[in-house]
Formats: sequence, C-alpha cells, structure tokens
Amino acid sequence: MTFSWTPHRFVGGALALDVANSVILRFDPEKSVDRFAVPEQLDSFCEAATRLSAERDTFPVLTAPSSSKHLIDLREATDRYFRQLIETGQDENNLLADLLTASATALKNAPAKHSLEAATARSVLNLMAGPNRARLRICGHCGWLFIDRSKNRSRIWCDMAVCGNRQKAAKHYRRKQETTS
Repeated sequence: MTFSWTPHRFVGGALALDVANSVILRFDPEKSVDRFAVPEQLDSFCEAATRLSAERDTFPVLTAPSSSKHLIDLREATDRYFRQLIETGQDENNLLADLLTASATALKNAPAKHSLEAATARSVLNLMAGPNRARLRICGHCGWLFIDRSKNRSRIWCDMAVCGNRQKAAKHYRRKQETTS
C-alpha cells in the first residue's frame, strides 16, 4: 500500500511529532494504519520530510534506515512520553527512561548524521529541552501530536484545513439534524 505524503502529514511542527503521527487512528484498532509498515514508505517519508517538515532547515536531507526497528521503537516511545506529558502534565520516570533509551539507541546505531533515526532522536531531545514543550497538544479530532504556535495558545486541531473543517462540518450537521427533528 502506498501513501502520499501531503503537507497535512507534517503539521506536527517537529520531525519527532511527524514520525509519531505516522500511525493513523492510533487508538482505533479496526481503522489504525501504520504508514511505516511498508519499508518503501520510509524512503518516500524521508523525501517528503526533507521538503515539508518544520525542521527541514535543521535536517536538510534525510535518509531512510536500512532497518526500521530502532525508528519504530523511538516513534512509540515518543508518542507514549509526550502524550502522557500533555494529558497529565507529569513526567513519568519510566516513560522518560524509555524515550531516552530509544533516543540513545537510535543515535548510536544511526549510519549517518542525517539518517531519519538520528534526526528524529535529535528532534525528540530538542522538544524535551526546548520552549516548545509547553506548547505541545493533542488534536481534538484525529489525536495527532502537534506544537501549538498560535498567539494565545488555544489551538485545538493539528490542521484547521483538515481536522478543524471536519469538526465544524460535523457540528453543523448535528445542529441541522436537531432543528429538523
């Protein structure tokens, strides 16, 4: 199965979040899709991330790993840690340890500085220590992780053009149904 990597797929605001968001509908087992399950997708993700990622200046040319094991481990640790941090506001020691271990393993085993594994690990570390940590959010529609860069820090959708419109259309449809019944 091939996917197109559109700009919407890179709305996380950091490469680490875009990688974490590569699992579509993560919490719906019947509809969930892992976009990295097909190894060839890693090559196309790297090409697209080189053009579309918010950190494209930091990681100008990304290369796919020969094996996705360390990248998948890092992706899952990233999602668990930041999701827990956003939902509870607390650092879980075991989740932090898992994320740091996955980041260290990815950096240690990455074949090149600009490999997707190394770049993702660096992005994770930047998120953990940087000012964007306080701006992390979970999309109210699709559940993706993203950085809220709005002035008043009130953004609730990863992408207004996709998730925001879907939510607003659904709300409008429900209101219209209520008035007609």
